[in-house]
Amino acid sequence: MPRWLPRAVVLVLALVACFQLGSWAFHQLIGLLVNILIAFFLALAIEPAVARMAARGVRRGLAAFLVFLGVFVASAGFVTLLGSILASQIIDLVEGFPGYLDSVIGSINDTFHTDLSRLDIQDSLLHSDWLQKYVQNSASGVLDVSGAVLGGLFKLLTIGLFSFYFAADGPRLRRALCSVLPPAKQAEVLRAWEIAVTKTGGYLYSRGLMALVSGVAHYICFVVLDIPYAPALAVWVGLVSQFIPTIGTYLAGALPMLLAFTVNPWYALYVLGFVVVYQQFENYVLQPKLTSKTVDIHPAVAFGSVIAGTALLGAVGALIAIPAVATLQAFLGAYVKRYALTEDADASTSRSRPRRRVRLPGRR
Repeated sequence: MPRWLPRAVVLVLALVACFQLGSWAFHQLIGLLVNILIAFFLALAIEPAVARMAARGVRRGLAAFLVFLGVFVASAGFVTLLGSILASQIIDLVEGFPGYLDSVIGSINDTFHTDLSRLDIQDSLLHSDWLQKYVQNSASGVLDVSGAVLGGLFKLLTIGLFSFYFAADGPRLRRALCSVLPPAKQAEVLRAWEIAVTKTGGYLYSRGLMALVSGVAHYICFVVLDIPYAPALAVWVGLVSQFIPTIGTYLAGALPMLLAFTVNPWYALYVLGFVVVYQQFENYVLQPKLTSKTVDIHPAVAFGSVIAGTALLGAVGALIAIPAVATLQAFLGAYVKRYALTEDADASTSRSRPRRRVRLPGRR
């Protein structure tokens, strides 16, 4: 037996064991790593506001706390407005359910010449086996729902704490990261960090401004149609349509259409038409002007990045895909060399363009 063979076998087994241990640890910590990634992008998004307040003499920790307090107040107000809509609609539905049931039973009796009664139907439902099984399953599922709610609250707390630390100790974190790199790499890391801050903050700024314009426009539409809860619906449409990629517009327009249908069925069509028209205005007029200086990427690249982010990280990947791709594009654009076109390439591109016919004077 060669002398190197036992040592090679031990080395291979050690490598396999390290790989298995690393894979197990990665799968156990994948949730924490995703939360840290979300917190990092959130800290990058609020970095311009924190840096601006710190430049005016406010301590960086206090500036980060004030920015997070403003975000929390705005989010709590949005959830409160949306919750008031849902609560009022549920109350109205519960109060009007006996009347709806009487009208349905009356139409069935008139059509099929039956003699049904609401009280008999209620008694049969209350004493049915499937209802008892449903109640038992619901009672056992309360613990699962409570666990999911507590897990979501813990996840939000984790993201908030990490993002606060990243925003409050941003300069110290950059210095600690650059201290372990050679001087030639430190400038590149700082440049990539600044590009990420600029693109992520610009993405949030442009989306927030478009959400404001969208909310104001839809609020005017809802007021003209006399749809209830117009302010809350306008906030819902503005935020959901801008911060949920690809399908956010359709999700945002579904709730106003439903409430408009309760007022007048034709109003639902009016709301649908306004949503479609405003979406075209936003895509071809508003969005190119606002994103040309912040997140200037091709729409096809943005759509593909959203799909790829969704496939990798779900909803989280869809939210951070566009600023991440914009950061990568800007960083690579600073190092990729561009050359002037040759005569053959310039001639081929000019041939692909449609030629305009020039009419000479005196000729027909």
